[in-house]
Amino acid sequence: MPRFLTMIHSSEQNVPVEDPGPEFGERMGALLEEITKAGVMLETAALAPTSDGTRITWSGGTTTYTDGPFTESKEVVGGYSIIRAKDKAEALEWADRFLRIHPASWSLSAEVRLIDEG
Repeated sequence: MPRFLTMIHSSEQNVPVEDPGPEFGERMGALLEEITKAGVMLETAALAPTSDGTRITWSGGTTTYTDGPFTESKEVVGGYSIIRAKDKAEALEWADRFLRIHPASWSLSAEVRLIDEG
């Protein structure tokens, strides 16, 4: 079965200030348990803020390093997962379910990409 990378995009400038409440954690835990038991989830994690990161750029035969935060970025990758799904439709369904667990006032997007196994 093919593997898919899901990248969760969010804005570091508009981080929700309200506590999503314990129900959010319960819903997230239930979904992660379900996707793991189904044998779909291979790996997942949240990422530290861009203020802790460094961007390395190769251009014109030279490498440059830029420490975060990357304030010019409107959206950053805030987390990721690698799943094994039967097809893209199934991968999109899991990503959609993940997004729908979040409070309606939050603004997130998910990019789902097939991992090219060669």
